[in-house]
Parts: sequence; structure tokens; C-alpha cells
Amino acid sequence: MGREEQYLINALTSDSSINVTHMTSHEARAHFPKTSEELSSKFDVVILTDVTSDSIILYSDLYSVPMGPNRLKAIEQFVKSGGGLLLIGGWASFGCYMGQARYHGTPVEDALPVLIKDRDDRVEVPEGFRFKVVKESHPIMKGIPWSNADFLLLGYNKLKLKSKAELLAEYNGDPIIAVWKYGSGRSMIFASDCAPRWVGSFIKWSYYSKFWIQAVKWLAKLM
Repeated sequence: MGREEQYLINALTSDSSINVTHMTSHEARAHFPKTSEELSSKFDVVILTDVTSDSIILYSDLYSVPMGPNRLKAIEQFVKSGGGLLLIGGWASFGCYMGQARYHGTPVEDALPVLIKDRDDRVEVPEGFRFKVVKESHPIMKGIPWSNADFLLLGYNKLKLKSKAELLAEYNGDPIIAVWKYGSGRSMIFASDCAPRWVGSFIKWSYYSKFWIQAVKWLAKLM
């Protein structure tokens, strides 16, 4: 995560049953767990937002041979063995600016409900947009008055839904919220952002926190 994700941290920790460990991209190189076993011992859910794949796969000492285990593979194995994974969009997520996030073709992509482009995948919507919820009955979406929502988002990463994934919300035919089960675990994508700029007025909506809390609890198999 980057520092702007304090919005998400505040939303999640408004539920006293949720504990959050936050790492910046720089901190992730030095301290992100190296194996799926280490991930499983510390976390129920891993959230990646505005962090490039290089920040996870590479280590602080770039010239050490070997540098260490492939931590993108560790995330994939963590999900397969029962963990939860949430990837949130932004300028350093999925493909991102000039394709520099580089999650295309990685083990993390294998664990997600979407296919990621190998190039710039940003879609800017300066006039603002609101996604269409297609499955209000899903535990992540349930109990939220989506039909009365008045927020606007300002952009998203353009992704392709995998054939066995479950679409929860879309815009112009593009998946905005999607989930699936991978091995014994669960994963989810939110193609827009959880923080400025793309998040728009979503962070001011009274159900912003409820949405993220339900997402994390579903990923952790608590609902």
C-alpha cells in the first residue's frame, strides 16, 4: 500500500474485529513475507493497492544472489491454500501507467478473477461514473443501498473477466468488482481506487466503510 490508503485503513479499523498491518511500497521490499507459510501465519487477507509487482518480487539488496523466494508466487500459493487476496486499482496497480505495475503474466494474476493487460490499462473518466451492480445478493454487496448511491468515481483499470469468475459490478462492459474462488482461497478485484484521485466522492459516501468491511470479511471466510 501507499500512504493515501489511510482512507481504507480508517474504513476497515472502524470495525473492531479487523486488524490492519500497513506497508508502503518501500517497506514491502524489505519486510513483505517471503513464503506462503509466513503469509498464512500472519494474515487472513492480503490487500495490494497502488504497489507495483517490482516492489514485491524484488528485494532491498538487488545484487544479492539469490535475492530470495518469489513473493508473487508466495501470494498465489497463500490464496490457493486458503487465504484471501484483494487487488485495488490505481496508477500503480494491475497494468497501470505505461504498463509499469506489471502484474500481467504473474502468479498474482493467476489467483485473480481477471486477466490483466500487458500495457497501460488506465481509463480516465473526468465527468465521473457510477458502476452498475449486477449481483446485490452477494455478501460483499448485500445490505448496501446501491440504487440510491450518489457518488462518482473518476477512473479505473480496464480488465477482462475470467470465464469462471463472478461479476458483482461493471461499467461499460468492464468489470469493476469481481470475485472468485481459487483453490481453497478467495480473491477479489476493485478496478477503481480506494483513495484520491480515482475514488472520487466514493470516500464520502456513508456506505464506503461497510463495503470494504464486508469485502475483507468475505475474503477471510467470515461471511
